[in-house]
Amino acid sequence: MPGPLNGVRVVDLSTVLMGPYATQTLGEMGADVIKVESREGDLMRQIAPMRNPGMGHLFLNVNRSKRSIAIDLKSPEGRAALLKVAATADVFVYNIRLQAMARLGLTYEDIAAVNPKVIYLGLFGYGEAGPYAGKPAYDDLIQGLVTLPSLIAAAGAGTPQYVPTAFSDRVVALMAVNAALAALFHRERTGQGQRIDIPMFESMATFVLNDHLAGKSFDPPIGAPGYVRHISKERRPYRTNDGYVCTMIYNDKQWQGFVAAVRDDAPFVAEPRYADFNARITHSDELLGQVSDLFLTRSTADWMEILTKADIPATPLHTLETIFDDPHLKAVGFFREEQHPTEGTLRRMPAAGEWSETQPDSSRPVPRLGEHSAEILQEAGYSAVEIEALRAKNIIG
Repeated sequence: MPGPLNGVRVVDLSTVLMGPYATQTLGEMGADVIKVESREGDLMRQIAPMRNPGMGHLFLNVNRSKRSIAIDLKSPEGRAALLKVAATADVFVYNIRLQAMARLGLTYEDIAAVNPKVIYLGLFGYGEAGPYAGKPAYDDLIQGLVTLPSLIAAAGAGTPQYVPTAFSDRVVALMAVNAALAALFHRERTGQGQRIDIPMFESMATFVLNDHLAGKSFDPPIGAPGYVRHISKERRPYRTNDGYVCTMIYNDKQWQGFVAAVRDDAPFVAEPRYADFNARITHSDELLGQVSDLFLTRSTADWMEILTKADIPATPLHTLETIFDDPHLKAVGFFREEQHPTEGTLRRMPAAGEWSETQPDSSRPVPRLGEHSAEILQEAGYSAVEIEALRAKNIIG
């Protein structure tokens, strides 16, 4: 069945992870996503493991549901070709610096001149009003600026560490998807296109500080920044005598169930200072440390039985090996196989959510570099002779 964005065209001038993850999400919702690459291709094509050159694993996981055109945008003919393609776009996405877009002659004004109703969506490092404007940005740098490594150190790691996934890239990508959908809805009502900037630093600062403004939520401040439960050194999976358990003994009902289950072996749980929610948050380090010691006295299976009977949310701790055997993921068919025309059998994951009428899903296999160059240019009005001339000049690949 067609996805909810069936009929929407996205021109995707983005590379690496942030932009491609956003546009893959739009593609899985049914949009026709045209991935515009240089003649050398997106850098993510080169990251092993891979079966064939130019089809690295990271590229495969953020570029489904797209068509690829490889084009030299620094040439006048290449720029002219892209403008013809952009004239048919509903959304134009890029994640290179604004200065580079200006050098290419692909600013909002340039694109809007051929397509006044376009949604021109930029994902880059820093807003234009501040001193960091125009500086290069990567996930690790943004994590550092928004305090994530410092928070991890404060929570017990000892030294600052990055979250071990492209956290900022993917969070900001989903913010960009939200922005694109809202802008399309606005245009549907008003007929008006617009430019949208999604700077990584400001976007991620909002995301992290929503939890950690704490006392600085008030002016003047009434306490220090930092949500004490999140930065407690004891907030971690509980080690048992044969593994780990992840659990949230959080609200009063859950705490009372826990007290009833372990009171005989752990009298500390019945102490009045732990009786209400805010008191437990205030004493997070002390309380979680005592609970951690208690968890060492039983096996993972024992704790799972105790916590389940007390109606307390709990799961075992997965690793990158065990998650593939998770019974829930197996039951819902989370890991799926698809046949790629050159890469053979691939494992992929579904689009988010269950939709009753317009279920998002992968609509196309990951494209080879420039696989659809001729097809896309034909749709833009180029003849076969003109396309061959561009190929002969190495303007398209």
